[in-house]
Amino acid sequence: MRAPAKKRVRRGAPATLSARLGGNGRLEPRADGKITATVEGYALGLGTLSPAAARRAAELNAGLPLSSLGSGGGEVGRELEQLVHRLARHGLLEYRLGCGRSDHDLVVIEPQTPDYWPRQPSLGDADAVVLSRFAYLRRRGHDTVLESPRSAALFRICDPKIASVIASLSTPQRVRALRRQGGFPGIELLTLLLDCHILFKVDAADDQGLRPTEGDGHLVLWDFHDLLFHARSTAGRHANPLGGLYRNAGALAPLPAVRPAWPGKKIDLRELSDAPSQAASPVATLLRERHSTRSFDEARPITLAELSRFLAGTARVVSTSSSEVDLGDGNTVVTYAARPYPSAGAAYELELYLAVDKCEGLARGFYHYDAGEHALSEIDAGPQELQALLTGAADAMGVSATPQVLITIAARFGRLSWKYSSIAYALVLRDVGVLLQSFYLMAAGVGLGGCAIGIANIELFAKMTGIEFHVEGPLGQFAIGRGAAAGP
Repeated sequence: MRAPAKKRVRRGAPATLSARLGGNGRLEPRADGKITATVEGYALGLGTLSPAAARRAAELNAGLPLSSLGSGGGEVGRELEQLVHRLARHGLLEYRLGCGRSDHDLVVIEPQTPDYWPRQPSLGDADAVVLSRFAYLRRRGHDTVLESPRSAALFRICDPKIASVIASLSTPQRVRALRRQGGFPGIELLTLLLDCHILFKVDAADDQGLRPTEGDGHLVLWDFHDLLFHARSTAGRHANPLGGLYRNAGALAPLPAVRPAWPGKKIDLRELSDAPSQAASPVATLLRERHSTRSFDEARPITLAELSRFLAGTARVVSTSSSEVDLGDGNTVVTYAARPYPSAGAAYELELYLAVDKCEGLARGFYHYDAGEHALSEIDAGPQELQALLTGAADAMGVSATPQVLITIAARFGRLSWKYSSIAYALVLRDVGVLLQSFYLMAAGVGLGGCAIGIANIELFAKMTGIEFHVEGPLGQFAIGRGAAAGP
């Protein structure tokens, strides 16, 4: 008897990756070759293309295959590649993964950073992949989306079978085994997820130690919720609305400034605290004088001596010490460097970076404050990034002029997460708030103006410092300088 033939796995046609305008955008080529993108009533000029390239560019409304871009498509392909990159930098593109040019999308990729570009690293049948512990699948409106704080793109899953296969990757699986599953999303999607750190390669025989296998040593210190909160509550690594947008104004009335009083007997404290004999202490006076200054005197910038006194009074190391921690398998020595403000666990994980626009005695540039040496170290950041940082601060304060000096408060996250679980990031945020109050009090005490800024761009900071966002990143900013005189 002849042995039954093995069934061959039927492989469908490879999925096509295409670029197209996101949302309700439309690309409108004109007869003279000029290209305009219209999004929500706003028009953006994109330059001029040759007649052949302009005709092909119209495909971006439905989807233009990425394989047609670049040198492979000749001169037209090179023109289209420049156009697509220009659209991507403006955040107007999404990428469609589908079978041919049918209307059925398998997955839609939504960039979360301006410089995202789909890449497909090598992935063979013998490779094993597993979901990142930072990846999560959730409902967004009527869509199912797959994302991660480590990813520069979000994946909108259009086929429920694909979501099922992705969920099965909570344990490592080899690619050849995935091919045999119904609803296999195709090697193209797996490589895109690998590039975005939503999947990572692992030894399938090793079901232990997945946490240290993923990423670098610094990533091991992060809990899922902490890294997600860090990436989504700052600017730079997501495309969600951010800031004071009053998005709930139509649903709820604003809460009152003072909470309604509890019922019951009250003990009036005013006659005790407001008595003439009770003179306000210097600290109480500073607390009442503290206020935000958003406009600065362009003719009289802050001086380096004033900046030095400000930093010395708020952030300079005042003492150092060390202690041994008994962890059961031997003692570990932990060092400490105390500063004028309190810090969780005496970790003092916060670092200060100064973007200087105008300061008498100090050149315009980007500096790190060495709290131990009480010194400034210049960082070779690009002038465009420096201007973007200063301009972003001005926009956040709602003014046109940039601050004289912008202090970015960054955190070395490992200082706290090495010790604390589940609360490490929350402790960092509390420390930032304490330091901002110290800045306000010191500014009021020395006659300077200052303003706290709650938005920081973690991707811009990473470019300027060369440090990965999960190793050291910004959490707040403080503009400081000589306040402009109040008008009549």
